[in-house]
Amino acid sequence: MKLTILLFAGLRRRLGSDHLEIDVPAGTTAAALLPLIARAHPQLADQLDVARLAVDHEFVDGGAQLREGVEIALIPPVSGGHDGPAARLQHQPLQLEEALARVRHPGAGGTNIFIGDVRSSSHGKQIAHLEYEAYAPMALKVMSAIIARIEAGSPGVRLAIHHRLGRLEVGESAVIIAAAAPHRAEAFDACRAAIEALKREVPIWKREVAVDGETWFGRGP
Repeated sequence: MKLTILLFAGLRRRLGSDHLEIDVPAGTTAAALLPLIARAHPQLADQLDVARLAVDHEFVDGGAQLREGVEIALIPPVSGGHDGPAARLQHQPLQLEEALARVRHPGAGGTNIFIGDVRSSSHGKQIAHLEYEAYAPMALKVMSAIIARIEAGSPGVRLAIHHRLGRLEVGESAVIIAAAAPHRAEAFDACRAAIEALKREVPIWKREVAVDGETWFGRGP
């Protein structure tokens, strides 16, 4: 059966359309629909776990069976005005503006950004590419805890940590951290604290692949 899914806010911007159409087996449930959307539209995948499904203007649980002809909407988070999660892991290239949008607020007088890029040399070798992997459920939980800890310790700070997974070429960004605060000193401190905690606490690993084929594993960005 063919379903039409309405999209809003960040989901709409990601796809460049206010809806998508997808063919699914008869009897598909709400819970089963989300992985099908992720496979068909991977640019939406990292936001689907925080979105909710509505059918004919009412939220439904994962067991709800879908059918043709109903109005289905994919609803991103609406509280607080932030678009997308503060802690994010994704295989798609990172977008600076998405991290900035997550932390901007009227009380912020200063915003600090850290971007970690893949460099061309490491351990005395020329780098061909890096490969990042993570224990994703735990990594997201720890990243969220880091954000909550830093925000709680400095009133007015908002923080986002977005990390890339998979294969990255030289020059691509592996991590973006954004911190907004009433004053620049707090923004600098929050950004530094976040990257140090990320490297120390979060189960993310990188495999460095040299031009000559030698490889080794490291921890963090």
